[in-house]
Amino acid sequence: MNFPWALFLDLGVISIALIIATAIRANFTFFQKFLIPNSLTAGFLLLLFYNYLAPYVGMSDVGLGAIVYHLLSISFVAMSLRKSTFKKKKGSRGVFGTSITIISQYSLQSLVGLLLTFFFISTFIKDLFPAFGFFMPLGFALGPGQAYAIGEGWVAMGFEGAPDVGLTFAAIGYMFAAFAGVYLINLGVRKGWIDKSQVEEVKSRQLRTGVMGREEALRCGSKLTTESEAIDAASYNMAVVLSVYFLAFLLLKGLGYLLGFAGNLGNDLAVNLWGISFVFAAMVALLVKTVMTKMGVEHALDNGALTRVAGNSVDIMVAAAVGAISLTVVAQYWLPILIVAVIGGSITFITVLWLSSRIFDDFKFHRALIIFGACTGTMPTGLALLRVIDPDFETPVATDYMYSSAITFFLVIPFILSINLPAYSITKNNPMLFWAAIGVALAYGLFVLISHRIIGKKQAFAKFTQLWYED
Repeated sequence: MNFPWALFLDLGVISIALIIATAIRANFTFFQKFLIPNSLTAGFLLLLFYNYLAPYVGMSDVGLGAIVYHLLSISFVAMSLRKSTFKKKKGSRGVFGTSITIISQYSLQSLVGLLLTFFFISTFIKDLFPAFGFFMPLGFALGPGQAYAIGEGWVAMGFEGAPDVGLTFAAIGYMFAAFAGVYLINLGVRKGWIDKSQVEEVKSRQLRTGVMGREEALRCGSKLTTESEAIDAASYNMAVVLSVYFLAFLLLKGLGYLLGFAGNLGNDLAVNLWGISFVFAAMVALLVKTVMTKMGVEHALDNGALTRVAGNSVDIMVAAAVGAISLTVVAQYWLPILIVAVIGGSITFITVLWLSSRIFDDFKFHRALIIFGACTGTMPTGLALLRVIDPDFETPVATDYMYSSAITFFLVIPFILSINLPAYSITKNNPMLFWAAIGVALAYGLFVLISHRIIGKKQAFAKFTQLWYED
């Protein structure tokens, strides 16, 4: 019997890497001290395997891109299906404030990437593809799935190796999320930005090693909401998640068909929408959750089981994303990648803290943490950082982020449309299209400043020179 094995071989290798990474974290204090996620350690093990050993055993990293792409959406579905356990405070700025802060990074990262690209082309890398700078927001604020998908489209426009460059930016973003994120958590502990009870949990041994001790009381990860002789509760929850993802696929196919009537512009938008399929997956999940609630069957979903699905997806996805990078392509573009990523990542770190401490009125540090993780890695990376101080997502921060995703999507449609403008500046021989993309990024920056002033009110620009604002 000759059945396809490629997917399960990749998953098997990823699983082995995660097990080895777990053993490393449990036994080496460096990884414990800096709270380095096992998935990131596993990713670097996979990076070495797929670049140097896999070709000798008949394997390649071709399937890793698809794993990253799909698991990103599945994690969004699982988290969006969770029932809120926190009663929202009237007038809370959580949802819209999160959306505005995320959009600020789309604007800033685009400006950093595109302006540096213009500098490179004008000086010592004259043949650099004009859309190169857009990999800053694609790889950082959006993530590997989007960077990979849109990069594939740029290959046909003359950017050889674009998908690998996109994944490289995404991997560097994960490193920012991990190392700078851990630094941020420790900074929050030192500065008192986290409650004392949460500080003790961060410092606890089992959190540091990543493995519960033999004598430790084990926490409940999920509950049975079905009779196992009928259907296992985990199977039911997973079935709902995968059904939602299937509906999201049908929605995107339908939108692609309708946009086809708008000509080339519509087709371009349709292609870009597949790159952000996770947003549509989250929107469909929220709709399905609403319908299930109206029908009185939402109780069959368990938050714990859905969190486990999301967490599993996060760990495999992060490991696969780092492992999928081609070191050959990285060597070709290492200098512009390094410059853009370091400058852009540093600006992201500073501005997320500055904005979050002024625009939010509750759980400021929690929100800054998830936004920083999401705007350097992906939403699941943000969740991974949030889990350090909010292991069971008992605060409204994760839920607010899910709701903000839908708002963000509608607000950034012009941004999505502008992603191909720098590429068109080459294919259509019109340099003004490159500057049009910069104009769009500037317009979003102005929108963020106005919205920040309205939402933040008196504290919006208070103590302007301080990184973190305290009431």
